[in-house]
Amino acid sequence: MKSIKNYIYISAGLLLLASCKPTIETPKSTQGTADFSRYISLGNSLTAGYADGGLYLEGQLNSYPSIIAKQMALVGGGTFTQPLFNADQSNGSGYIKLTGFTATGSPITAPVTTNLAVRGTAAIPGFGTVVLYTKYTGEINNYGVPGVKVQQIAYAPYGNLNGYFERMLPGNAGTNSTTYIDFATAKPFTFFTNWLGTNDALLYASTGGAGDVLTDKATFTALYNLSISKLTAAGQKGAVATIPDVTAVPYFTTVTVGAILAGVQKNAPTVTDLYISAKNSADVSAGYTARKATAADLVVLTFPTSKIGQPVSSPAGMVPYGLTPYAPIENQYVLDANEVVLTKDYVNAYNTTIKAAADSKGLALFDAFTFLNNLKANGMVIDGVSLGSNYISGGVFSLDGIHLTPRGYAIVANEFIKAINAKYGSNIPKASVSAYNGVKFP
Repeated sequence: MKSIKNYIYISAGLLLLASCKPTIETPKSTQGTADFSRYISLGNSLTAGYADGGLYLEGQLNSYPSIIAKQMALVGGGTFTQPLFNADQSNGSGYIKLTGFTATGSPITAPVTTNLAVRGTAAIPGFGTVVLYTKYTGEINNYGVPGVKVQQIAYAPYGNLNGYFERMLPGNAGTNSTTYIDFATAKPFTFFTNWLGTNDALLYASTGGAGDVLTDKATFTALYNLSISKLTAAGQKGAVATIPDVTAVPYFTTVTVGAILAGVQKNAPTVTDLYISAKNSADVSAGYTARKATAADLVVLTFPTSKIGQPVSSPAGMVPYGLTPYAPIENQYVLDANEVVLTKDYVNAYNTTIKAAADSKGLALFDAFTFLNNLKANGMVIDGVSLGSNYISGGVFSLDGIHLTPRGYAIVANEFIKAINAKYGSNIPKASVSAYNGVKFP
């Protein structure tokens, strides 16, 4: 009898607990005050999905706009179409892949040169030779063009000078006159992301100040504001991003003056200094002279360290390259300390323009400058994955040391999503960062 009573009491208790069981309500999917039915993205190589030194199908498929669009679809967003390379030409422009490591742990890479989408070249008078890629003729939502600067978005001949843009246009190189900003805004759209501007500083920095120039600050402001005016002309909402500190990426932080000097001293312990050709001051018009390198001078990732110490001809006769002021490491291999100061000054000015434009139009803002500097300084753990800005091991930057891995692009997509949700009251779910890979190992 006692066991029957206990059974009754237990059954009654279970019924009571069942009646008090809390209900879990899933928040209703919403776009908030935004409309994601036709989302477009503007930007350069980062927007296009460029990685590992090239634009190819796998990178395109993992571009941050495509990841954003997938997440937008969960709250009613529309179709997002990219100008993809086809499967037979999936390696696009070509890129580099990791094939192994040396005995000392240095990565070994090799170029991928098969299944390319190169259709030829065009000689453009007054400019030079342009590599042309297989034309794309379908719908476009991702207008990312590797190489494009804010300085060039309203330049009518630009469709003849950049093969990545030329492949999107109906005309062949030499016949195009549609500006980038007009092309991107020609069809109606409801929402946009804009990450233009990085190349206005990066192309100067990545060539050690020798292969390009920084865009004039006033010119940048005028043209960036033009882009925002065009993008919001019909009341569209959107998100913009600041320009990262371009000197903080692995392209500038992996090969250091100290590491090179240590390598030299293994065979020549009496060597105490490297010499570089460096800017005399942090002024655009300043000249260059040879001086001793310091830790504040940033050597580019692509510098062929095997050149150090090799005998070269100089006004003083045959001297060891890089170890004497008579044969300093050339400009294109080093962003020297004054060039670093100059680049950062321009990036800060550009970002002031971007933030002011976002504020004036009530746009969402992803502060990529602050975010990526924090990543470099502190690293982070997302979805149980440790991430950082170290070359290869950090998982965020691809083999070229500038552009991102699929995992890196997923992180950027989530930062845009956070900014969009906060500004417009939407609840776009974030992408699972762990579902995207870092650098591929052989």
